[in-house]
Amino acid sequence: MPPRLLIARRPRSIVMGGLLLLAITLLAYLPALRAGFIWDDDYYVTNNPTLRSPDGLRQIWLGIFHPGPAKYVLPQYYPLVHTTFWLESRVWGLDDAAGFHAVNVVLHALSAVLLWRLLLKLNVPGAFLAATIFALHPVHVESVAWITERKNLLSGLLYLASAGCWLRFYSRRDSGRGRGCGVIVATYIFGLALFTLALLSKTVTASLPAALLLIRWWKSPWPDIRAFWRDLLPMLPLFALGAAAAGLTSWMEMHRVGAWGPEWNLSIPQRLLILGTAPAFYLGKLWWPNPLIFTYPRWSVERMSVIRLLAPPALLGGVLLGLWQWRRRIGRGVLVAAAYFLLTLLPALGLANVYPMRYSFVADHFQYLASIAPIALIAAALARGAESSRPAVRSMLRGLCAAGVLALGALTWRQCLMYRSAETLWRQTLADNPSAWMAHVNLGNLLASQGDLDGAESHYRQALVLKPDYATAAQNLGVLAERRGDLVAAGDWYVRALDIYPEHPPGSPGFRLRARFLYSLGRVWALSGDLDRAAALYQEALEADPEYEPSLTALAKIELDRSEFDSARLHLSRAIEVASTAPEPRVAMGDLLLRQGEPIAAAERFAQAQGLAPEDRLVANNIGVAYARSGDRATAARWFIRAVGIDPGYELAMRNWRSVSASTTGPAAVESTPTEPAKGD
Repeated sequence: MPPRLLIARRPRSIVMGGLLLLAITLLAYLPALRAGFIWDDDYYVTNNPTLRSPDGLRQIWLGIFHPGPAKYVLPQYYPLVHTTFWLESRVWGLDDAAGFHAVNVVLHALSAVLLWRLLLKLNVPGAFLAATIFALHPVHVESVAWITERKNLLSGLLYLASAGCWLRFYSRRDSGRGRGCGVIVATYIFGLALFTLALLSKTVTASLPAALLLIRWWKSPWPDIRAFWRDLLPMLPLFALGAAAAGLTSWMEMHRVGAWGPEWNLSIPQRLLILGTAPAFYLGKLWWPNPLIFTYPRWSVERMSVIRLLAPPALLGGVLLGLWQWRRRIGRGVLVAAAYFLLTLLPALGLANVYPMRYSFVADHFQYLASIAPIALIAAALARGAESSRPAVRSMLRGLCAAGVLALGALTWRQCLMYRSAETLWRQTLADNPSAWMAHVNLGNLLASQGDLDGAESHYRQALVLKPDYATAAQNLGVLAERRGDLVAAGDWYVRALDIYPEHPPGSPGFRLRARFLYSLGRVWALSGDLDRAAALYQEALEADPEYEPSLTALAKIELDRSEFDSARLHLSRAIEVASTAPEPRVAMGDLLLRQGEPIAAAERFAQAQGLAPEDRLVANNIGVAYARSGDRATAARWFIRAVGIDPGYELAMRNWRSVSASTTGPAAVESTPTEPAKGD
């Protein structure tokens, strides 16, 4: 590493340094470019209906303000992140993850370059070393190699860019430079705009104004209260925006994502324990990044005594008090670094409910921005040590830094391999943390999708052993039994899911989850022939979630068989409204319209379903039936041929084609097919 890059300011060195940071970051993260989609990537990218819809951008930006499909796919209001996904889906589609991973890596590399420039502006020794460690530290692999964490990377880049604007604003204002008031105002507005965009990417960036005031106190101590207010007043709009964004995020985390219930019913001492323990955990991972686990074990805080609960926060408070008392001897920088670290971590320190606390109180991606402070502190200490040492010691320190950087790059390369596929991720997680019940369930889901029902059952059962109240694992065991044709066992598992599922207030996300279990149990009774009991369960499911499409469609099918057309039409209309990508309610509506003698309207509904499921032979056959009953035999024949083309062994479509081709007068004897029973969640 060229020594001059630690302190260089010349344009050529800046260009060289920036290109070098980009190059080494891209090199270390090459395996991430070959990684696939993993957990939540389907929710954010591959199965996100806003990314497929021409109206997607409106739903992304305005979906929070009105009911509609967007509320099912946008758990948090981070519209800028979803906008990048929407744009990328137009460039390279949603089937290949490479493009999304490449953007993540580039965003991280650019953040490293911006960090270097900011530390140079603040005259922090070892700025280039700090930026290099930030770029290559394996604790950041989770943020970079996980597509869903685009929110971390995009918000981080905008956060650093905004910080640079605000430092320039203060510098120009204090020195009187800026060629008049207009340049200073423009810098202020640009910094405010970047901060707003950062908040629209992730709310953790709300800490920026407080961090800027810390930096001001560090570099330019306020001689009096008037100087303090002069620095604080420009920050007030940022504090207001940050508070509003944090409030919205907190509300959505609880009421839309579902971060409330037994896992989050923590006492104040328990939350203080997390507050006092998590920072030490994160510092430990920065110092010794092994093992880095996607889901760390969840600390058991329920049975600790009050003394044990309060010891970590008391120790943390003592450290901060000591840094304050020693600030004149060791400098304000150490205290500012510690305060920034805690301030930026604060949203993930257990004081507010966040959904990942269900699985663990810590996660690597939580310290993406917070890690800047300890990394910069270590780099500065090494740089100052090198400057004040003898040449031999200086050379040794530089050699150690170079070796450390190479080691970090190698660890990052190795850590990226864990993200090759969802199966690799879950198997590695279980190897490092066998108690990760969430990993057991997700691995079971993968094995079930691959047809390995025995392997899936084993993981679901292990999840229930680790977390006996995890109702979804019981439900999944019911789905496996149903797939094996054992309806009795399936019903027993669904009943168990309902029995062990904790009570939630009506209208909450947890209460709505009951709709899935009730629907599954109702489906078992429907398949067993007891339609009355099935209808009652579907109705109860709709009381838990009035917009649960499978229950709406299943209940409508029973009403359709009973010739209760008005009620069936009402339920199917609602199902179509809330499920923009579900073909089943459209097929059922087409069946209803056929029975009521409206073949053209039925054909339109079947065609909508066919657009959503182009390889469904039943839908193609039904479109042909609708046209045949309208008298358009030629179009009907084409659709019957289309159904046979999808499945050459489809006898019903072949018979229908022969019927419409046999004569040109009189009604054709054609048969439609209802949709198959819906599969388990």
